[in-house]
Order: sequence, then C-alpha cells, then structure tokens
Amino acid sequence: MGSTRTIITISDEEKRWLKSYSRMHRISLAEAVRKGITCLKSVEGGKTYKTLLEETKGIWSREDGLEYQKRLRSEWDPA
Repeated sequence: MGSTRTIITISDEEKRWLKSYSRMHRISLAEAVRKGITCLKSVEGGKTYKTLLEETKGIWSREDGLEYQKRLRSEWDPA
C-alpha cells in the first residue's frame, strides 16, 4: 500500500485543536488526521457516516424529538 502526501487547509482553531489532540495522544499531526479519516471511513460495520445518516433519517417517530430531549434533560436539573 502506497501513500500520498496531501496538503489540506484548516482553520487556525482546527489546527490548535489538532495540535492539542496530537500532543495528548503522543502522535504526529499526520497520524491524527489518518486516524480521523479511518474513523470516518468505518463508523459502524464499514458504513460511512453519511450512509448512516441517510439510513436513519426520520427513524424517530414517537413524538417531537426536541420536546423529548427537553423533557429528558429537565430531569438533570436540581429540584
């Protein structure tokens, strides 16, 4: 398996985050990017993130999703 050098453009904020992540995990910036790509390629069972989103779009049918989230999160508030 060969490899190709690629130049990418990311924001300053993304670069700071990537540097921090790399330091924390003691890996190079390039390795962090490779890990991210691998993660995106095989989110679950080899399916891509985009495929999973498409397959699950509209699957929630019980009630309004936002109202459900609000109700669940209200349980976290101290009484």
